[in-house]
Amino acid sequence: MKEIILGGGCFWCIEGVFKRVRGVKEVISGYAGGKRENPSYEQICTGTTGHAEVVKITYDDREISLEELLHIFFAIHDPTTLNRQGADRGTQYRSVIFYNDEDEKKVIDQFIKKAQNDYTHPIVTEVLPFSLFYEAEEYHQDYYDLHPTQGYCQVVIKPKIQKFLMNFTDKVK
Repeated sequence: MKEIILGGGCFWCIEGVFKRVRGVKEVISGYAGGKRENPSYEQICTGTTGHAEVVKITYDDREISLEELLHIFFAIHDPTTLNRQGADRGTQYRSVIFYNDEDEKKVIDQFIKKAQNDYTHPIVTEVLPFSLFYEAEEYHQDYYDLHPTQGYCQVVIKPKIQKFLMNFTDKVK
């Protein structure tokens, strides 16, 4: 099993999609990339902790590759918008990938370089070494699955999940 930490806007969106990806064994919403220890959601929302909303993805690399995960990640968020996704604005919503070692960094850098050809604007996704991951509060875990009729889930998360299901049929669990 391998792990990768991705942030691309609200963690509920990223979690909702990756829970449906074949080869992904676990998805945990949380916070990474900041300076405050054990931050709370309320502290993250101030934008002063430096943390991004992220998901820690545990996957079987015999079933799905890091490059395939990155392809899905880039398809479900806009990696060219700095510190925002849709109406979610602030550094906590930035596009970011935390890598574990130089081999992963190389795959990520090559993927981004190639992906840039698909975008008019520069990709602003940060690529940073993994440091600490803080699991988000329990009420943030499995948010879409527990609240599918909630407004945000219907308007923001569901379209991302549908986009994944339509465009990555061979990657659906």
